Amino acid sequence: MPGVARTPQNLSAPARASVPPPSRWHHDAGRGLVWVLGTAAVVVVLLLGIGAVGGWRDWLPSLSNPFAEQTSDRSQPVLLKSIQDLSRFTAASGNFEVVIDVDRNRRFIPDVILSERTLFVAAGTVDAYVEFGGLAEDALVVDENENAVVVSLPPPELAPPNIDHERSYVFATQRGVANRIGDLFGNDPNQHQQVLRLAERRIAEAAEASELRERAAENTRAMLEGMLSSLGFETVTVDYVSP
Repeated sequence: MPGVARTPQNLSAPARASVPPPSRWHHDAGRGLVWVLGTAAVVVVLLLGIGAVGGWRDWLPSLSNPFAEQTSDRSQPVLLKSIQDLSRFTAASGNFEVVIDVDRNRRFIPDVILSERTLFVAAGTVDAYVEFGGLAEDALVVDENENAVVVSLPPPELAPPNIDHERSYVFATQRGVANRIGDLFGNDPNQHQQVLRLAERRIAEAAEASELRERAAENTRAMLEGMLSSLGFETVTVDYVSP
């Protein structure tokens, strides 16, 4: 309009009036930062208290580890292959333990490159038994006049070793560089079986050299003498006859 002088100061004055001064910006930002830090501290204290009092799962049951390990049993049903009637008397059992030291290497190749050594502690049992099945008719001879009985039995035998997997374990292993690289692509599935078979053979040899057979013969004789004496026989003789 005529007579009104419009200067740059008059045009910009209303716009500057709506912007808070810089000191207020800093004050508002400081208050917001203090509020955020205080809220975070309260949350941390509450979470720590929940964990100390009852554990995370008691208070937050819906929260779980999405990467937790899961085990699925997809085994096939057990098939009954056969049933065998036993007629043996297990008279003694021996507990054995052996350290298997297996070292596999190649000639003219340093062990640091290609070799494998395994220390395996094997624990197992061997049973000694007397077979009562298939006895001949004259295995039991009764003398009524003397009130005596004579029992003829086969000598005690040893059952195959039974490895206790809960008490057996690998104590140490040493591998060459090439063996370690090979482990990245898969292990030999027959290696564990070879160590177990060697452990069974060592335990069987130790059982043969032990007194298991003699102990089984004594225990079987004592069992038969007590049983037949309770039936009224005054004299009980137990003989072991080789077939």
